[in-house]
Amino acid sequence: MRVLALRALGLGDLLTAVPALRGLRAAQPTARITLAAPAPLTGLALLSGAVDEVVHAVPLAPLHRSLGGADLAVNLHGRGPQSTAVLVASRPGRLVSFGTTSTWRAAEHEVHRWCRLLEEAGMRCDRDDLRLAVPGPAPTRVLVHCGAALPSRRWPVERWAEVVRSLPTDVLLTGGPGERDRALQVARLAGLAADAVVAGRTTVLELASLVAAARLVVCVDTGVAHLATAYGTPSVVLFGPTDPALWGPPPEREQHVVLWAGRTGDNGAADVDPGLLALTPERVAQAAHGLLR
Repeated sequence: MRVLALRALGLGDLLTAVPALRGLRAAQPTARITLAAPAPLTGLALLSGAVDEVVHAVPLAPLHRSLGGADLAVNLHGRGPQSTAVLVASRPGRLVSFGTTSTWRAAEHEVHRWCRLLEEAGMRCDRDDLRLAVPGPAPTRVLVHCGAALPSRRWPVERWAEVVRSLPTDVLLTGGPGERDRALQVARLAGLAADAVVAGRTTVLELASLVAAARLVVCVDTGVAHLATAYGTPSVVLFGPTDPALWGPPPEREQHVVLWAGRTGDNGAADVDPGLLALTPERVAQAAHGLLR
């Protein structure tokens, strides 16, 4: 049996779908499960043990012709109708998606949303099963991830530098391919050597190894925060425009500290969210030191 799951989004999106993907695997233990997702996430997706392969896909674009005719297709991408239409065009034998087999709920945690979709289609999920296998050894450090894909979540570099100055000397600055200059600026302001900046120089799997081995991760609401949750690594996560009740770590896990001003904003804004700016470096540093103790 061939099963196709669509989740052509980013790192954090993939990690919040892991419990649903595992539910899919449990329901179809002998099937070949293919995940349609960005190719750079292949190694991480395979660490879940829930999928057999990843075929490159981009949001809402037609799928590769090799994905046509699956026995079962599951839309873990969005509410539709565009993403559902992408799967319909692949001619699956059965389709599970919002708008066809389930009803979308706006105020629902992202992990719970996709598990509910499968549960309402008769497949059981463990919503707490966010773990990933560790890809390899890495040094034990404090990681500060000072970047974010969206401008609304880019806490100012001066504030990151103030937090870094308060932390132990074993700090590494991480970030994506386009965030190296930002991380170097934080390092300069904080008095760190350039070799403390690994931003833009790690693969997704190398970043996962660093997070798994870290003493602490400090970041905004981004994919690295979900890696910390997957590995149980202590973390301080700054939330701005998004409510942590929808995207945050499980609240019962005390090793993850969520900082939020209590108000939501425009995720797509061109400027830093006012709620994120309401979080002071002193508050972030206090939370970090509390976890390090």
